[in-house]
Amino acid sequence: MSSDSPSPADRPDPNEGNPALRARVPDHVADGCFSTGAIVMTGPSEYVVDFLQTIGRPHRVARRVIVPHPVMPQFIDALNTNLDLYKSRFGDPPAPPQNQNQARRPTPQEIYDDLKLPDEVLSGVYANGVMIGHGASEFGLDFLTSYFPQSAVSARVFVSAGQVPRLLESLKSAVRQLEQRQQSAATASVEPVGDQSAEIEPASDPALPPD
Repeated sequence: MSSDSPSPADRPDPNEGNPALRARVPDHVADGCFSTGAIVMTGPSEYVVDFLQTIGRPHRVARRVIVPHPVMPQFIDALNTNLDLYKSRFGDPPAPPQNQNQARRPTPQEIYDDLKLPDEVLSGVYANGVMIGHGASEFGLDFLTSYFPQSAVSARVFVSAGQVPRLLESLKSAVRQLEQRQQSAATASVEPVGDQSAEIEPASDPALPPD
């Protein structure tokens, strides 16, 4: 009996030629959005990155990007590399102004009580890759779904250069928190990694802009 299935040697390699570099940009994603800050949260198997727009009222979540745990260190490395390249060309990015009137850090519930979360953003978009570029004043983040035969941009976000160090620190903090939970779970052999509290806890230094 013959089979029409191709042999392994005949099957195309989905990683060949880095298909992410040829990612399709859907029309509804192409314009992107500008973000003035971000909140990073840790879930059982993914990170949730909420990119905010806090210019005018109501403040809102402009994009929600879901990043699997194994992909986040790659995102951090790529963002860190681009920040180093930016500094070599333009110097240190200007630091955003700090809110001197904030007496204490708000709780996650207080933060989201003040944010509009549109229905079309609620479930977020998945990303298992990212392409990053920058100019003199902003960084562009193209989040990707990299599947054979065609990668696609699932979200396009622009952030000011001054926001990038805070975003980078929030991403690193979220990874450190996950590693600490995993170490505690391995030591105690009681607490599961994906406990419910992890689903609502933002990174220790969320990149929230001042009012």
